[in-house]
Formats: sequence, structure tokens, C-alpha cells
Amino acid sequence: MGADADTIAACATAPGRGGVAIVRVSGARVTALAKQLFGGLPPPRQARKACIADTDGSLLDQGLMLYFPAPHSFTGEHVLEYHAHGSPVLIDFVLQRLAAIGVRLARPGEFSERAFLNGKLDLTQAEGISDLIECATQSGLRAAGKSLQGVFSERVNALFEELTALRVWVEAGIDFSDEDIDEFGTQESLQKLHTVQQAITELQREAKQGILLHDGLSVVIAGAPNAGKSSLLNAMTRQDTALVTAIPGTTRDVIGARIQIHGVPVEIQDTAGLHDSQDPVEKLGMQRARQALEHANVVVRMFDASRGEMPEERYRRHTVIVFNKCDLITSETQQGLRMRFPGAVLISAKYRSGLDDLAEAILNSQGLDVDFAGAFSARRRHLVALDQVSGNLQAAHDALTQGGAMELAAEDLRQAQKALGEITGVFSSDDLLGKIFASFCIGK
Repeated sequence: MGADADTIAACATAPGRGGVAIVRVSGARVTALAKQLFGGLPPPRQARKACIADTDGSLLDQGLMLYFPAPHSFTGEHVLEYHAHGSPVLIDFVLQRLAAIGVRLARPGEFSERAFLNGKLDLTQAEGISDLIECATQSGLRAAGKSLQGVFSERVNALFEELTALRVWVEAGIDFSDEDIDEFGTQESLQKLHTVQQAITELQREAKQGILLHDGLSVVIAGAPNAGKSSLLNAMTRQDTALVTAIPGTTRDVIGARIQIHGVPVEIQDTAGLHDSQDPVEKLGMQRARQALEHANVVVRMFDASRGEMPEERYRRHTVIVFNKCDLITSETQQGLRMRFPGAVLISAKYRSGLDDLAEAILNSQGLDVDFAGAFSARRRHLVALDQVSGNLQAAHDALTQGGAMELAAEDLRQAQKALGEITGVFSSDDLLGKIFASFCIGK
């Protein structure tokens, strides 16, 4: 590992006081420093009592020590863990003692980075560890666990192999282009390419789902004054998050709250009613509402069904039309709304009816299913890479269909394979690795 091959140490548990804190050390000097600080090493993977002493030899702490010899450790190097009592002052002292004998404090994510560089993890698995630590919902926890287990990696690696086979096929067609051999023709290459394109499209869809489980959704409720936006926010949060009165225009600012919808983290925002007004405070509130709408993943556009409010404009993608106060209209009127506006959701925020339908509509607007049993966690960089792969494959398709330019198609396929390899780290730059592991916590 060059300059980074020195021995590193960090506290692997959360900062603050607690029953136990763990100091993790990794590198070639683990054996020597264990003898110097603790008098020796325990048998591999067996916990043994260990003591840490002050510089004058007086006892400071009694804890446990674990030793994981290379290559059978998380980082692939010699790893030592000292399980101490959870005093921040004590942990700082231990790290100072380690630093005094030449151990360097680890950078954020450096243990995981070494695991990647030593072939113990690929990039998606390493990111799965970070996602596991940061997850806010049980669905996110399960998705991160699947990435850590290698579910995402396996899908990417299988496609990598399919692209390798496709490149061999196309390049064989180039080699035998002057021969009277039809086996490697354009149509056969297009058929194989189409199969790979379908697989990439499916993986893109699943990656988008994984990103939403990791990042969550931003949902903004918009509509005219007194449509019931604040009542809906209160119903979805199950508390009096926003002030509700019969006076139109009660909400003057953007009010937000965090909830979960079927395990997906959601930031839901109530906004000022959109209407014509000369009131400077209302105008400022509506300006903030429009800004929130611009950045939202999903817009819940509300209408007061009891007043006969109807959509009169075309709304952007990912807009869910909601008719509120449906407890005040007849069943015939409700049926008419469903027929006239397919996909619209009919609710009563006051009585909390129709909220399950609304939750499902919000997820469906993002292409999400309620069942996330097979989902894995993903990140924006994964989707960017998959988009690039898709673009390269389309370019290869165009090259093959527009005159059978096999050489151009071969280059497009090479670029697609390179972009795909960046997901797991088969191809990766130092800048990319730096950005990924810098986002991890220290000690991991």
C-alpha cells in the first residue's frame, strides 16, 4: 500500500461516555506494539484480559483484547482491538500512547479502504457498511445488509461478464470481417446487446429504489388556501405539527416533519396556500412554497372536493393529485372524480381515511413497490455509472444498426464495461476512492 502501509489506530465506537469503547489498530506493527503496551498477544480470535498502565506503571484500566492475524481480519492486515471502559479521557490516553510509539491516527473510512485495497470488500460492500451505520429505517437496514452481503456486487459482476462475452463476440466479428463467416454477424451481435440492455435497465430501476431507501424522499404538499394541507400534514405525522384553523392562509411558511412511508424515510412539507394576494407576508410564503416545489421528489397537489375544486393545469411528473374532504361529498361524486381523474387519491384528512392509498401513490410515483424484500442500498454515483453504461450501449446499438460499424461498437462496449467496473472498483481512480471513504466515520 506504499506510503499508507503504516499502522493505524482509531476509536471504533461512537464518541462519548459508555459502558465499553473499542480502540482498533491495524497494520504490520500490531504484534510489536501489543507486546510493548499489553505484554503480549492473546491467541487469535480469543478474548483475553488486558491492562493499560500509565507512563509510571500504575494501572489505569482493565479491559479485553482481541487479535485477528492477517489475512483473516476485516482489513486483511494484523488487527488488534482493545475493549476498554467507555471513558473519553481513557480512550484519548490510549490513542496518545499508541501515537507515542509510532502508530498513526486513522483517517475517516481508512479501515474500510484498506479492506477494499486488500481484496476483502469491493466498493459496493464497503459503501454498504457505511449505509448500515447511517440507515434510518428497517427497510434501509435490510437493503444495506444486502449490499454488504454482495447482492448488488453479484448483479454488477454478472453484467460485467456478459459485457466481456459481448465484446469478445463483436471483436471476433471484426477479426473475421474479411472471411466468409456469418456466425459473428450484426444481427447476432444486436440480439446479445439487447439482452444486456434489458438487464441494465432493470438494474437501473432497482438502483433508483436503493437510492431512495438510502436518501429518502422529499414530499411537498401544495394547493389553495384551506384545501386541508396542514390537516394532511398532521394526519400523516399523527401529531399537531402545523396550526390548523378555519381561516384561509393560516400557514405562511414551509413547515416540515420526518416520517416513514412503508420503511422509506420521508421529509414531508406543508406550504403556504397558492393564490393571488398582495399581502407581502403571503407573497413571501408562496415564494418559499414554489422553491420547495422545485426541489421536491414528489408534489402532493391538494384540492378541496367539497368546494368543487378541480385541476385546471398540467402538472409536472411525480405529482400526486389528491381530493380532500371527501367525507363531505356523495359516493356518486367520488366515483365521478375517480373516472375523470384516474390515479387521483380521495381522502379525508380530518378522519384520516385514504391515507394508505396516498402513501402507496407517493411511492408508486417514484417507481417504488411497497415490498422491498429484494432491495439493496445504492448511491447516486452508482446510478450515474449505470446511466453512462446505458448511453454507451445505445451508442454501440446505433453503430451496429447504422452500417454495421463493428469497430465503433467495440469501443462503445469497452467504455460501457469501464463505467460498470467503477461501481465495484474494478476500475477506479484515487480521487473516486478518496471521496467515497472520506464520507465514512472514523474507526470504520
